[in-house]
Amino acid sequence: MEQREAAGRRRVGLCVLCGLPAAGKSTLARALRHRLPRRQRWDCALLTYDDLIPPEAFGPPAPEAGLAGQTPLLSRWKLYRHELLQYLEHFLQALINGDRLSAPPSRTESTWESFVACCEGQGLLSSQGPDAGACHYLTDVATSRPLYFILDDNFYYQSMRYEVYQLARKYSLSFCQLFLECPLEWCLQRNHLRSHPLPDQTIYLMARKIEMPDLENNAWEKNSLILKSFECTLEDNLQIIHLLANALENPVKQNEENTEQKEVDRAICAASTVHQADQTFRRIISQTMKDAKDENVRPSDMKSLAEELNKLKAEFLEDLRQGSHLKNKICQQNSDPVTSVTSSFQYEATNVVNKYILK
Repeated sequence: MEQREAAGRRRVGLCVLCGLPAAGKSTLARALRHRLPRRQRWDCALLTYDDLIPPEAFGPPAPEAGLAGQTPLLSRWKLYRHELLQYLEHFLQALINGDRLSAPPSRTESTWESFVACCEGQGLLSSQGPDAGACHYLTDVATSRPLYFILDDNFYYQSMRYEVYQLARKYSLSFCQLFLECPLEWCLQRNHLRSHPLPDQTIYLMARKIEMPDLENNAWEKNSLILKSFECTLEDNLQIIHLLANALENPVKQNEENTEQKEVDRAICAASTVHQADQTFRRIISQTMKDAKDENVRPSDMKSLAEELNKLKAEFLEDLRQGSHLKNKICQQNSDPVTSVTSSFQYEATNVVNKYILK
């Protein structure tokens, strides 16, 4: 019972490293892994996703593949990322409860073995217990020292990082983010120097999709630090330590769940609404142009009509992104924001085309 209470009181933090490939995340992660135990007297464990996710996540599925099976490449990668997070939660449960770490019943053997080996290599686990079986490991870390997990991956979508935040909130752990903002050209150059470089197109695509921490609008991202390059100055180092220490002193509270979940649900719903509206607007424009052609609108006017309709579409979508059409509509019971905004767009588009038909 004493071990359980001691483990339960131990301060644990989750630090997410995010940014483009070759931005310097792994360099920073290794530096933290080396410095935090020496300078702060904190235990520190590094989970590098590129090392833990098996090669089959990036290639054609093997016939015996269990977890990812025959799913598409990006879906397999997502499943493996989600699985790693489940293993981390499994470890946290054992740490908090003072229990042995046993293999979860649903797992990919190679990924689980990589995770266990990673933890053992950093002194978090030991398989040399008196009753340790093939899938049972004993936690082997001092309970008096704080423990930080450094998660090293691209985490280019906010939703990816929010999954880690949810885990911190579930167990009242500390949570923070380090975002490495590095020029795309530098990332491409450094990527070419790697032994196994990524295709340039992959980095270009990620650069277009990456979402920086939004400290103003996302309360859950308040413990974030955006670094301009991986070459951290002394001031940057002090800021990092301050961020980690502040997060450690202020773990995420479980009672924040409702507010935070509503905030994220609203953001997800808004993004979905914009996408659906965009597809609907395109269909309306296509049909409107066809109707105008059937009404013998002149070719020169057809061009002007198309430009005006596309401008109208852009304005409506921007309003949606800014929330102008979403207030008191999105994600509320018995409401359909797409239908509402579509009716408004249809009305405006009809007024536009009538100007050309009635000339």
